[in-house]
Amino acid sequence: MLGVDWGERRIGLAISDPRGLIASPAGFITRRAGKRPPIAKLIARARELEAATFVIGLPLDGEGDDTPRAKEVRVVALELERRTGLPVQLIDERYTTSEARRAVREIGGNPQDRPGDVDALAATVLLQHALGRAR
Repeated sequence: MLGVDWGERRIGLAISDPRGLIASPAGFITRRAGKRPPIAKLIARARELEAATFVIGLPLDGEGDDTPRAKEVRVVALELERRTGLPVQLIDERYTTSEARRAVREIGGNPQDRPGDVDALAATVLLQHALGRAR
């Protein structure tokens, strides 16, 4: 499974082990302001990592309603399904980035110094939640 933390500046990635037990960071894709979403790059990365499923974080607001970015994520999810034929799962991503920032601070790092790593960790947290629910 490929976990995707869809952000405005970067898209964090995480991959599960073949048995679907453990999520690990898999880097990030940088987005360019004013450009179309990098769906082709995401598909290429999924193929490199031999992903069979996408798990994408759905950025909901505090009440659980769609945000403008959640609407974009829903469109991206449909496009990924259409282009790849792979299943796409949307999962509430509230608090994944704050969990990732906290994890970076706990190991003595500064989240502001490594934003790409935080995005990949947020995708890892998201994917690990999905893997836990699947068991």
